[in-house]
Amino acid sequence: MDYFDDLETRDPEVREQALLAELSNQIDNAIRHAPGWAEILSDVQPADLNSREALAGLPITRKSELNTRQKDDPPLGGLTTAASSELDWVFCSPGPIYEPGARGGDFWRMGRALFAASFRKGDIVHNTFSYHLTPAGHMMEAGAHSCGCIVIPAGIGNTEQQIAAIAQLKPSKYVGTPSFLRILLEKADSLGVDISSITHGAVGGEALPPSLRDYFTERDVVVLQAYGTADIGLIAYESDAIEGMIVDEEIILEIVRPGTGQPVPAGEVGEVVVTSLNPYYPLIRFATGDLSALLPGGSPCGRTNTRIQGWMGRADQTTKVKGMFVHPKQIAQVVQRHAEISRAR
Repeated sequence: MDYFDDLETRDPEVREQALLAELSNQIDNAIRHAPGWAEILSDVQPADLNSREALAGLPITRKSELNTRQKDDPPLGGLTTAASSELDWVFCSPGPIYEPGARGGDFWRMGRALFAASFRKGDIVHNTFSYHLTPAGHMMEAGAHSCGCIVIPAGIGNTEQQIAAIAQLKPSKYVGTPSFLRILLEKADSLGVDISSITHGAVGGEALPPSLRDYFTERDVVVLQAYGTADIGLIAYESDAIEGMIVDEEIILEIVRPGTGQPVPAGEVGEVVVTSLNPYYPLIRFATGDLSALLPGGSPCGRTNTRIQGWMGRADQTTKVKGMFVHPKQIAQVVQRHAEISRAR
């Protein structure tokens, strides 16, 4: 089978009708079962949410608002519909922003991206995303398990120990940031250790410049990107066509003009805004802060969903260091503690 499921090759009109029908249900679910959303959407009638135009009339929700609401109504700001018995984790990402997680199935829907990157039943996966506080390690592990893979929960650091494990266990798949994959390959070279069992990677958490992709190609490692957030889960992913990133089947994605929330025409760069159809954590018009643009047409790989250009920068001053967000207010807090600092960037 070439696709994760039949959803990936649906007629675009059938997909759009299904998403809009689910949107109305999700808005109703959010208003009925999450007091935070009942407040945000107090003037909204779920039955009226039957078009992209109606969706564009809803307010944007930003990470900063999550932070404020979570402080006022811990742990999750009244924005989750799940009872405490239905969740298994509360994660803590930089900000701090807290996110829910559950063991049941592929909670973050990462399996679709890993399948597109050639992850198959019985493959051994070396997962180098963090399992500490943030959800990334668990997100990718759940996706790998949905593909039937066996996971080495490597996490971050301990580079030489990781290389020894790869040499002995011979995983064929890698998950993590592209920069750490290069570190592993070059460190293994310096140690004289063969880790050529790794032939495919699903990478994310930071940009993958063409020069780095070329480096992996020269090392006979095929890497494809998965784009997601700790709050939403999978947003979009590359296929072997490597022509843009294909939007996940279980979200509604918009590209909007930063600061306005209004959708921009296809091809114009704007902020990625996502409405999640996860019934436990219904984020409505969640602004990621990432910039991208819609691409015309379908992917040569046969998947028919909308494509985006990929990550094209930030719409705000948040940045990433080694795959982790650093927010401006965190820098400001450091500056305030040290009178000798006159400027910071």
